[in-house]
Amino acid sequence: MGVEECKSPLDHQIAIDVASNNEKFDQPIIIDDHVSKPCPQHSSSILTRLHAGYFRISISLGCQALLWKILSESKRDSQAGVLPSTVFHLLWWLAVITLASLSLLYVLKCFHHFHLVQAEFLHHVGVNYLYAPWISFLLLLQSSPMILSNSVSYLVLYWVFSIPVIFLDIKIYGQWFTTEKRFLSIFANPTSQISVIANFVVAQAAAKMGWKETAVCMFSLGMVHYLVLFITLYQRLSGSNRFPSTLRPAFFLFIAAPSMGSLAWNSISGAFDTTSKMLFFLSLFFFTSLACRPVLFKKSMRKFNVAWWAYSFSMTFLALASAGYAKELKGTRAAPGLMLVLSALSVLVFLGLMLLTAANTHKLLYEDDPIMNFVNNSKSKRSAAK
Repeated sequence: MGVEECKSPLDHQIAIDVASNNEKFDQPIIIDDHVSKPCPQHSSSILTRLHAGYFRISISLGCQALLWKILSESKRDSQAGVLPSTVFHLLWWLAVITLASLSLLYVLKCFHHFHLVQAEFLHHVGVNYLYAPWISFLLLLQSSPMILSNSVSYLVLYWVFSIPVIFLDIKIYGQWFTTEKRFLSIFANPTSQISVIANFVVAQAAAKMGWKETAVCMFSLGMVHYLVLFITLYQRLSGSNRFPSTLRPAFFLFIAAPSMGSLAWNSISGAFDTTSKMLFFLSLFFFTSLACRPVLFKKSMRKFNVAWWAYSFSMTFLALASAGYAKELKGTRAAPGLMLVLSALSVLVFLGLMLLTAANTHKLLYEDDPIMNFVNNSKSKRSAAK
């Protein structure tokens, strides 16, 4: 008889998913040399069930506020600009309240359950969302109606929110090419692109201050790693597929990364030039490709999950890039029309997720979550070791 081992529900489900996928192609596969079973769930509080993945909501609110700020500025001289301006201020304050609440809860978690934060850092998906709070702060800083980009407050807050991103880059990117057990070829998954988005957001915020050298530095760091990451994800082996079906909305990050890169370079160069257009067209291609494959997201849409918020901020980044493209091509009708369609789609997705989240608040912090399954399993192993 095989040795029975307690595995996390995430790893157990991954093994089942891999097995079922290989059966479709008549390929035999050995899941393990021993019998495995998922660990039982443990009752927990809000702090123990919260993880950095919930900052997807604050990212969505922040970039949606930035979109409405651009819309309000473009119609500032007309009466039609009253509605976008009002919506922008409401969204910005809602984003501030949401981000402050999530940040407070996560800080409390760091104080009271730091070992769970450490377990989250070891998770191949959860570690990438540690960038999410800082992306949210930087988006709110750029869209702030009261803090000007040339003020001392902007400079101080910029460094407060950017330094953690740099430290995470050194830690995570360093592991990708120096630590054998955490090589990029093993750990790469769609959520890894969040680190790239963070670098682009830092670059854009620096460019707003006129710090072009710092902006180019962060843009180059993000761009190089984006190219390496994209190639790794594009040709990854089936055996390295450790991405559960419930997190498949993160495939929309393929849209968000080049869109944010397009926006960052636009801010650096001062114009929506060829590089910005190339990245924008790439994001459009990914959007079309994913929109033509709705079956890919069928399993992930069966039960509400906070991962759905990846649809919102990815679409909003694309809408923001289309706004820059439309501003560059003022003399044509196609570019403003494209911006209108993408902006409307972004707003509809955002409103839909707001309603779904409000209707499923009891499911927001539930234990049947891939990241929390890993964390809970780490917690149970820690308790057993004691």
